[in-house]
Amino acid sequence: MTSVTTSAPPRKARRAKAPPERREWTGLAFVLPFLAVFAFAIVAPLFYAVYLSFFQDRLVGGSFFAGFANYAQALTDPLLHVGLGRVLLFFAVQVPIMLGLGLFAALAIDSGRLRAKGAFRITLFLPYAVPSVVAALMWGYMYGNEFGLIRQIGDAIGLATPDLLSASWVLVAIGNIVTWSFVGYNMLILYSSLRSIPTELYEAAEIDGAGAIRTAFSIKLPALRPALLLTTIFSVIGSFQLFNEPNVLRALAPTTISSYFTPNMYAYNLAFNGQQYNYSAAVAIIVGAVTVVVAALAQRLSRAGEK
Repeated sequence: MTSVTTSAPPRKARRAKAPPERREWTGLAFVLPFLAVFAFAIVAPLFYAVYLSFFQDRLVGGSFFAGFANYAQALTDPLLHVGLGRVLLFFAVQVPIMLGLGLFAALAIDSGRLRAKGAFRITLFLPYAVPSVVAALMWGYMYGNEFGLIRQIGDAIGLATPDLLSASWVLVAIGNIVTWSFVGYNMLILYSSLRSIPTELYEAAEIDGAGAIRTAFSIKLPALRPALLLTTIFSVIGSFQLFNEPNVLRALAPTTISSYFTPNMYAYNLAFNGQQYNYSAAVAIIVGAVTVVVAALAQRLSRAGEK
């Protein structure tokens, strides 16, 4: 008899898989440098500020645990109330103007009817590359009431110009600097969001006979809601962190811009000029909490508008 031997089909070679533990450690190795810098530069100072806010210094006996005494004092501090009210007014007036200009510029570039849109986009974004201190110095020179460029131009043409560093105009002058610096930044975020809209929506709108204005209101603006929310939150944070512009202009208008003009200036001067580190930490924590609350309210209002 002849025996027939059948050979088993060849098995596919299996790829060797790395152990799960090794894959987890590999991913962590990529994230670890960021986590280390974040913990050192953000988390540790934040916890240290919270720690300092619960202590007070005595002339005799040194530092002692004071509980929430610094927070109670800050909540009833009229100087802090004035600063918070000023940045809230600044946010309510300046931010809509800035975002409105950024939105208009983004829609104009995206429309395709703007000539040399690349040059326009770069020109509008260029002020954001200027450091805020340099921008405040440059505009402060133009705002000067005696030798400023705006005053010289007004005198040359016989036009009376207001003192832009006076108490009535200084917040407007600071708002102009911030708007000039950040319109291009917000424009770039909004324009990037517009470029991500599917072309099928535009084709459907064209088939339906929708014009440019109808397309903007029915397609572009609804698609921009997440980007507008992001820029609004960034603007909330920037408004409550207002420091560089008034701090630089204070040298030109010391009687108009006080040490408590904004909450950040108040906390800074308490710590470095008044040596009240513990109370300054409590003020900073309260300002941070107010910023979080206002940003959360803006996010909630945006979601309610979508519904």
